[in-house]
Amino acid sequence: MCRTLLCLIVHASVLVSADLEWSQLPPIPDPRGFAGSFAGVSNGALIVAGGTHFIDRMPWEGGTKLWYDTIHVLDKPDGRWRVLGRLPKPNGYGVSITTPEGLVIVGGGNATQHLRDVFWLDNNVALPPLPKPCAFMSGCVLDDVIYIAGGIETPNATSAMNTFWSLHLKKLGAQWQELPPCPGKPRILSCMAAANGAVHLFSGAALSAGPDGKPVREWLNDAWSYKPASGWQKLPEMPRVAVAAPNPAPVIDGKILIIGGDDGANANFEPKSKHPGFPRSILAFETQTQTWSEAGEVPFSLVTTNAVPWNGLIIIPGGESRPGVRSPQVWNAAR
Repeated sequence: MCRTLLCLIVHASVLVSADLEWSQLPPIPDPRGFAGSFAGVSNGALIVAGGTHFIDRMPWEGGTKLWYDTIHVLDKPDGRWRVLGRLPKPNGYGVSITTPEGLVIVGGGNATQHLRDVFWLDNNVALPPLPKPCAFMSGCVLDDVIYIAGGIETPNATSAMNTFWSLHLKKLGAQWQELPPCPGKPRILSCMAAANGAVHLFSGAALSAGPDGKPVREWLNDAWSYKPASGWQKLPEMPRVAVAAPNPAPVIDGKILIIGGDDGANANFEPKSKHPGFPRSILAFETQTQTWSEAGEVPFSLVTTNAVPWNGLIIIPGGESRPGVRSPQVWNAAR
């Protein structure tokens, strides 16, 4: 049965997945859409800011990736998108953290540099900068503390950073703390979630230099949890790889939902223009029993995007639908 709020949403295309009903909100007002955007909630409104897309040709054709600074805002699920302003500089592939006090933007980067900048989007008030420039990392918030794992320091890096940082948002004068890193391999594009008093880290890709000097990915399906009092614990391995799944992963009834993600199975697919997209299955991790299960499928294929809790909904705003191709679609499900 359609819930009252979902009934207000126009152009809805619904598919039932476990206990979730997926439908579409108004699309982001750009025909190409964006990957690597920041997204969250600020003053009760849904925000999607920055990100990238290709405007002339696809990457395998020598196309140019452009970074953006536009801040789009949707005040209510059945409203219209409007432009709120701009980020301090074009930016993408950082971490967005929604808190009761507003939206925090962490790091990210563009074609020429990765950034240390951390700030409240609501008022552009700066927070302490990251210990190093960082993009393509993952993050979440637990008990008013932001945690950031992995990433790369420069746009042309061929190895991931073996880092795990925290910042307490409520402690006066707090600075970023360098914590013991995950015992697994350093990685990019992992997925994180806070649940059951712990930070959880899933999947991602390790990097090394290939014969041509360009980064080569190693696809990871390991899983870890971190508790401030006791440190890291290895969890059962994931049923499949889920690189760049929407982050932070949503948590419902004690289950962490890893929505889609790239399993690497089609990493070398040819022709690239016919790539079938990324897996659509949802992996559910039960934090109490530490077991994995499948929780249905989603009607979209989107990676390098966010999962945002808003008005009782899980929002997946845009992202990359297949290599090089972005999407303006905004999907949601009632929690």
